[in-house]
Amino acid sequence: MSRFTEALDQAGITGSNPSPPRIINMSGPEDSSLEDALREAKESLLLVILPTNHTMLYNRVKHIADTKVGIHTICVVGDKLRKGHPSYFSNVALKFNLKLGGVNQMIDDAKLGIISQGKTMVVGIDVTHPSPGSAENAQSVAGMVASIDKELGQWPAVLRLNGKREKRISEEVTSLDPMLQSRLELWKKKGGNKSLPENILIYRDGVSEGQYSMVLERELPQLRKACQRVYSAAETKIGIPRISIVVVGKRHHTRFFATTNDGEKTDKGTANPQNGTVVDRHVTEARNWDFYLQSHKALQGTARPAHYFVVLDEIFKSKPLQPGFKNNADVLEDLTHNMCYLFGRATKAVSICPPAYYADIVCERARCYLAGHFDAASEAGDGGLAQGDPKEDDVSIHPRLKDTMFYI
Repeated sequence: MSRFTEALDQAGITGSNPSPPRIINMSGPEDSSLEDALREAKESLLLVILPTNHTMLYNRVKHIADTKVGIHTICVVGDKLRKGHPSYFSNVALKFNLKLGGVNQMIDDAKLGIISQGKTMVVGIDVTHPSPGSAENAQSVAGMVASIDKELGQWPAVLRLNGKREKRISEEVTSLDPMLQSRLELWKKKGGNKSLPENILIYRDGVSEGQYSMVLERELPQLRKACQRVYSAAETKIGIPRISIVVVGKRHHTRFFATTNDGEKTDKGTANPQNGTVVDRHVTEARNWDFYLQSHKALQGTARPAHYFVVLDEIFKSKPLQPGFKNNADVLEDLTHNMCYLFGRATKAVSICPPAYYADIVCERARCYLAGHFDAASEAGDGGLAQGDPKEDDVSIHPRLKDTMFYI
């Protein structure tokens, strides 16, 4: 632990000395001594050392800490902590800083375009569905994250149940109105902004090609309704906020390869294009605005680009063209790539832009809370188990944590 504390100091995370450790002897994941220990803790953040990579135990720790007790927890496996590898300590330190409200990465304002003006909120939306074998009463869960300022360092999240599973699963989020309202209120409350954002840039994850129209016909009206409730009549009359919606696709078979061995155009030792490569013509839609972006450097094998499909744009078409760009499509594509360097849990660019990435992670956290419904193998109980149908309280975050990055 002394080496880990030193690693935190080197990362710029300083504070009082850690409290003496408490050892909990448990007979199983459902042992009540775990909840008792978490309730008795006086600290704002706990480092929980697990004996093994035990999914059921992890689910229960997160379920109790996030929804019942309201205390930040970071789980690590004892063997990995004991090895004391510097990169492992650094990765855990990144989570510490984010959970405590810090900012891990920043880039020049010039790279963030309209976001650097402090008038644009970036939102990520995703839905997770029960998998085959889940309980019959299992429900889908929708997650939304949103930036609170121009730094894009903190992304508080909100979760909502999204209805029972259907034979033909729809990706529609049915609670976008209250979810977006809560993010707009947080923009002023936590972000310290005096006014509401003039622009809302939304990255919508998990929508298949056949459901793009659903986003416009069924989700957009909910977003408009939320804005009408929060913004003044005068702002609404002049078209504020302007909304742009970009669907992020990850499940596709498109890959790109460099046609030259020029080291300036390829990753060294591979045929992958360099990170930052954008393809927005020839293999994209002829009548719509979409593009492929390979924002990351593949650690191994062939890099898979993300596919971005713009279903609505009210922001970029209304702005004067920025110097250095040929058209407004290039502005959005460059902004999307630059945001990939701001994912708080990594030190390099990630494969999809952070709002979509964070929305995916918060939905995965919801699966921890509802593991008793989602995971058929855990019906005996594992911390997410709730008797009967899932309730909204099962995914409601404790008031002390709801405005933080509890999910990271």
